[in-house]
Amino acid sequence: MEFLPFIAAFLLIKRLQKFLTFSPLRAKWMSQLTLASWIVVGIGITGTIFLHGGLPAILGGVLLLAAVAIADKEADFKPYNSFIKAHFPLAVASILAGLAELIAPKFYDKYDNFLDFAIIAGFVWIFARWATTKKQREELNLANQQNMVLDKLVAERTAELTKQKNELQQTLELLQTTQQQLIQSEKLASLGELTAGIAHEIQNPLNFVNNFSEVSMELVDEMEEELAKGDKEEAIAIAADIKQNLEKIIHHGKRADGIVKGMLQHSRASSNTKEPTDINKLADEYLRLAYHGLRAKDKSFNAELVTHFDETLPIITIVPQDVGRVLLNLFNNAFYTVQKKQAGATGEYKPTVEVSTSSKKGSIIITVKDNGTGIPEEVKEKIMQPFFTTKPTGEGTGLGLSLSYDIVVKGHNGTIEVQSKEGEGSEFIVTLPII
Repeated sequence: MEFLPFIAAFLLIKRLQKFLTFSPLRAKWMSQLTLASWIVVGIGITGTIFLHGGLPAILGGVLLLAAVAIADKEADFKPYNSFIKAHFPLAVASILAGLAELIAPKFYDKYDNFLDFAIIAGFVWIFARWATTKKQREELNLANQQNMVLDKLVAERTAELTKQKNELQQTLELLQTTQQQLIQSEKLASLGELTAGIAHEIQNPLNFVNNFSEVSMELVDEMEEELAKGDKEEAIAIAADIKQNLEKIIHHGKRADGIVKGMLQHSRASSNTKEPTDINKLADEYLRLAYHGLRAKDKSFNAELVTHFDETLPIITIVPQDVGRVLLNLFNNAFYTVQKKQAGATGEYKPTVEVSTSSKKGSIIITVKDNGTGIPEEVKEKIMQPFFTTKPTGEGTGLGLSLSYDIVVKGHNGTIEVQSKEGEGSEFIVTLPII
């Protein structure tokens, strides 16, 4: 019976290989278990041929016991522990029988039948235990197969999701690039609206500069004549007039310079640098520029501009070019809507745009009101959404009010509200906190 432990060790290794057939651990253990099975066969054949007197039984028992100990120690074989430990009785019985034959031959001869029965019983116990755990093994193998299928599905799904993520990332980058281009186009479009207004506004101070310069030249000639005559008092009086003219030249020169600087600020990208700003001056300047810009395109258009500026307003810290864009968008929309209403008016209609400023509870309030076509109730909630516009195709990008909302709410922690009644006009209320 000394060959039974070797057979049991060989079968144990083969069973472990079979258990791992559908397991992710197969690649890790298959070559090692194959090598172990050949080692067991080699040791078993050599031991049974060349060893005698109980040594083959001891060697087989020790070999089986070592295989059981190694397999039981590995965490990867933990699900099969009950089957592995079932080999322990056979290993012990074989070792005891071999020791008895080697050390106490008389005892072995007397009880060899009992010892052989113990070895056979241990061998049979292995198969009995294997049979009782067969269902568990089948369920485990099925679970391993399902896990492999699931792993494959997860890998495929992960690859698909990664591909979709990359595609979405590329689409997002494209959309962000397009959005930036559209925003820049909107800024350039609003700048284009101002071109004629700038020409008109800058022409006035230039006319004053030219006129006062010409008058000053004449006064200088007169002063030279008076000095030649020796009339010092008249020369001093003429000098005073020249000084007044120069002061007016300086004033209107600064006015022209302010207009140019304002437009340069409007045209370039915002630096997000907040500066102390006079809201009344900013609103008045952009109102006139927007009005003259529209009149440059439509000479027949006229509107009444009504301003109610609170002269006690404090200086507010804002990004002037950004708030200027907000005001410009509101003014352009107001003039657009009164122009459209005027074009379709059958009776007496006077286009009017009102701008007022005031302060209340730590905030400055700017109100832009018109008596134009108004905003339909069903679209009032959408007008601040990007790319939404009520203007015909080609006349609006749908970004003006969206940008204005972002500048006021996100950039300056303010609010922008709209009140409108279709057919009667609209009123936009911008609130900026005083910082």
